[in-house]
Amino acid sequence: MKAIIKYLMVLFAVIMIGGCKKSLDLPNKAAYTFDTYFTNNNALNQAAIATYAPLLHLGMWAREYYFIFDLIGWDAKPDAPLQGDLLALSQMNFEPSHFYLSEQWKSLYRMVYRANVVVDRATAWQPVLSAEKTNKAQYIGEAKFLRAYAYFNLVTNWGRVPLHTSYKETADNRFPSRAPVADIWAFIEQDLKDAEASLPVQYPSQWLGRATRGAAVALLGKTYLYEKKWADAQAELTKLTSAPYTYTLAPNYNDLFSQTNQTNPETIFQVMNKIWEVDNREDYFETAQERGAFGLGTHTARAQEYGFNDWANVFVTDAVVKSFTYSNPVTGTPGYVDPRAKFTFYGDAPSGGQTAYCQKCAGGIIPYPFSTRGYRWLKYEYYDEQEQMGGTKSGINGQVIRYADVLLMLAEAYIQQGNTGSAPLNLINQVRSRSGALSYVSLVNQDAAFDIIKRERRLELSGEQLSYFDVIRWGIAKQTINAERAAEGDNHLFQDKHVLFPIPQYEKDTNPTVAADVKNDWN
Repeated sequence: MKAIIKYLMVLFAVIMIGGCKKSLDLPNKAAYTFDTYFTNNNALNQAAIATYAPLLHLGMWAREYYFIFDLIGWDAKPDAPLQGDLLALSQMNFEPSHFYLSEQWKSLYRMVYRANVVVDRATAWQPVLSAEKTNKAQYIGEAKFLRAYAYFNLVTNWGRVPLHTSYKETADNRFPSRAPVADIWAFIEQDLKDAEASLPVQYPSQWLGRATRGAAVALLGKTYLYEKKWADAQAELTKLTSAPYTYTLAPNYNDLFSQTNQTNPETIFQVMNKIWEVDNREDYFETAQERGAFGLGTHTARAQEYGFNDWANVFVTDAVVKSFTYSNPVTGTPGYVDPRAKFTFYGDAPSGGQTAYCQKCAGGIIPYPFSTRGYRWLKYEYYDEQEQMGGTKSGINGQVIRYADVLLMLAEAYIQQGNTGSAPLNLINQVRSRSGALSYVSLVNQDAAFDIIKRERRLELSGEQLSYFDVIRWGIAKQTINAERAAEGDNHLFQDKHVLFPIPQYEKDTNPTVAADVKNDWN
């Protein structure tokens, strides 16, 4: 019996050795490394596409980005359902530990990290085929555009931040210091110049949403404007008004913020959204996070969050509503109501806001219940098509840069240089005429022209997360926002420190170099 057992044990050992030998011949998936994986066109294409993904991560465009800048910039104010860290934004009492600001910081640096991987690996790749050489330049251009977009947000909102210029630099320097603001802007400029030189003017339809040469031009022109390099901004933005670019204002303003905006001729760069289906059912953005599907959702919660017949988390501020009523551009008489009001918010007849919804519903048009709902956002909503959204699953794309914004930035570049003649006047009137607004006869002088451009940007771009950036770069955030809050009985003040966001506690906890550089536990 013992002999049999011994024989079986020896046989089992032989089988196990043979089995181990055989298993060692299997490919080890863990062997894929930074140096060996990103070495071909398909892998680098995937890496480039993955660099766009943080646009929909926490703190970004899927949900929090619009809350952050609408609430702090006083385009939106809270309704009763708003609570927690979102309410803290509205009340200007956020701190370095604020969750959504910290997550935005992380998401932007996640984009930087992924962009650095693409630039590093694509630069090392030596393709033979002509088409792959073109693709290599494109992937690097996309990565540099997205890296510039990330740093544009970081330097604008936090000022001096760590500047990770390459994958190797990040790997070798675990605790980078905060770079001077001028160095960050210079890095953004160079990235966008490189992107402009290597990106295509357009893509085949299957690649809709990828950064184009026009997107790089627009962001570079915007960068110059924010740096107050007016002549450079003028020169760069002017490029977009002629061939090879074919951008035009959308004939129908409403198309910009609806399901039909995927291929809008006005869109220069957009965040792509699509209703997400998982296991043959629609999944919610927040549920996806809770289920561990971080960053996999392709949709946005905006329609549900802001929708008057859904969660109704915010109102449109009275300041936004009142901006649509001003002196007649031709006669100068008070009380002119801009026609863009009815495309921007739901309201009452005197405000010019939209007074009905369900224009395409089977049951017919429904009067908007202003007395119980107040002023609410129409942009990015579905209420012309359906009575309720029914979930946080909107597929409407987010407009990051569109042609009307470019025309107004270009007009501003002229005005900031003292030019109030036909060039800026025609640009402003071009934007106004699309919606049927009366044209200005004259910009009068530089002060009057600047007042007009400030108002035009709010009329055209309200609810698009740009008002806050405008008052910050113009240096009028504190007086403007506090005056508007006071007029609506809100006593939560914008303080001097709020010009920059607090450096996240997360960053201070992980980077002692940055922690030692932060003043007053803020920035």
